[in-house]
Amino acid sequence: MCKLSNMVLGLCLTALLMVAIPQSAAAQAVKLGMVNDEQIKVDFKDWQAAQESWEVENKAWEDEAIAQQTDLEELITEYEKQKLILSEEKKREKEAAINAKRDALDLFTKDVYGPGGKAERKHAQLIGPLLEKITKAIEMVAIEENYDVIFTLQSGLGYIKESMDVTDKVLKKLEEIE
Repeated sequence: MCKLSNMVLGLCLTALLMVAIPQSAAAQAVKLGMVNDEQIKVDFKDWQAAQESWEVENKAWEDEAIAQQTDLEELITEYEKQKLILSEEKKREKEAAINAKRDALDLFTKDVYGPGGKAERKHAQLIGPLLEKITKAIEMVAIEENYDVIFTLQSGLGYIKESMDVTDKVLKKLEEIE
């Protein structure tokens, strides 16, 4: 994704320079396009539906985390109030209960929000197909209307005509450089 963004930026800058510099008879203009990501998010109904679904799911996870945090804080408060009158055995029991609640909250948080967690998987499930659809739509517009480059303002999605790819030439030059 980062490589695509860097490539798009580099090609855009190159294209802008090509347009700004007087062109020779052999050179041709590069046709550029731009997609406003924010407008896509606002106007694309499927995106809105996915966002609403995401917010409902995320709110449920947040509510569960808050409930677990509240339970933990209540246990700690209760323990702090009683610890002077508790026997050593009861203190250990209460401390064990506090630690168990804390561990459960940590596990829940990692399971939902950690790398590869439920939140990340759900987001990918909801948004992934839409990003593919958007990319396909961008490519279709580019081909139908003969754009050389279409870039987006934020997402790194876009289109670059294959004939503009000079990666093989750069690799060849890299081998020549000592």
